[in-house]
Amino acid sequence: MENWDVIIVGAGSAGLAAGIYAVRSGLKTLVLDEKLAGGNISDSPKVENYPGFTEISGRELSERMAFQCQKLGAVIHSLELVSELKLEGETKTVTTNNITYQTKAVIFATGSHYKNVDVKGEKEFRGRGVSYCSVCDGPFFKGKKVSVIGGGNSACITSLYLSDITSHVTIIHRRDTFRAEYRLVSDIASKTNINVLWNTEIEEIKGDRQVRTLALKNNVTGEKTELDVDAVFVQVGEEPNSTVAKAAGVETDDAGYIKINIKQETNISGIYAAGDVTTHPIKQVGTAVGQGITAALEAYSYIRRTYKK
Repeated sequence: MENWDVIIVGAGSAGLAAGIYAVRSGLKTLVLDEKLAGGNISDSPKVENYPGFTEISGRELSERMAFQCQKLGAVIHSLELVSELKLEGETKTVTTNNITYQTKAVIFATGSHYKNVDVKGEKEFRGRGVSYCSVCDGPFFKGKKVSVIGGGNSACITSLYLSDITSHVTIIHRRDTFRAEYRLVSDIASKTNINVLWNTEIEEIKGDRQVRTLALKNNVTGEKTELDVDAVFVQVGEEPNSTVAKAAGVETDDAGYIKINIKQETNISGIYAAGDVTTHPIKQVGTAVGQGITAALEAYSYIRRTYKK
C-alpha cells in the first residue's frame, strides 16, 4: 500500500494550486482525478479575469498549472477514480479503481459538473447537437445557427466565443437581466450576431438525427414559439462533485457543497476542501486557487504540527 503525506482529490485549479503549495512545503503529494488534469476551466475559451493574464485560454492556463505542479515534484494520476475513503483516525485510506493508498491528510478539490436543463430531448440529443462545452463542440457548427441557455458568466463567455465561429447565436435566459460581469454584458451588446430572448424557458429539444428546433415559452406572457437551431449549448450552472466525500462522512449543505471554515477545514480532522465543491459563495478560478493554497498550508500544519492550530 502506497503511503503519502497528502492526497488531493481533483486536479482542477484548486487541486493543482494545493499540489504546488503542498509539495513546496515538503509534503509527499499525490493528485488524483477521474478525468484529465485541468478541471472545468479547461473548457473555457477565454479567461480575462485571472491576475497576470489580460487574456488566456482556460486550457492553456490549466496546462501551465499542471506543468508547474508536476515540475515541482507532485505526482498527478489522471483517469483514476476515487471510489471509497476511510477518513477517521491518524491514517486515512483512499481507494481508487487501481489501488488503495494511505495518507495523513486529504484535500477535496473535486469541483463541479454542468447542470442539465432536464427537458425532453436533452439526453436523447446529447452529442448530436446538445453540448455543454463550446470549446469542444463549437467548431462542429461553424457558420451555423446555435443557441445558448443561461444568463451567467459561463453563458456569456460561451456566446461570445460561438459568435466568432457560427453565423448566429441566440441566448435563452429565463430572467430579464444577465447575472454576468459588466464587461461580458457589454461585449454581448456590441455583437450584431447575438440576440437574447428574455424571460424565456426551453420546454423541449426536437430533431431527427440532429437537433433541429427548440420549443420555447415566455414565462411572462405564456407565448409559445419554436426556434430553428443546429445546436444548443447548455450553460445553466453547476452542481458539486461531493458524493464520495459525503459518503465518507464529510459534512455538506443541502445543495451538496462541502462545508468549510476559513481554514478550509471540514468536520473531520485532517480533511480539507477547496474550490467549487465547497460552500464558498464565489466560484472563480482566482478564489479556487486561493482556497487550494490555504488548504495545502493548513494540511502542512496538521501533518507537521509545526505551529499550533
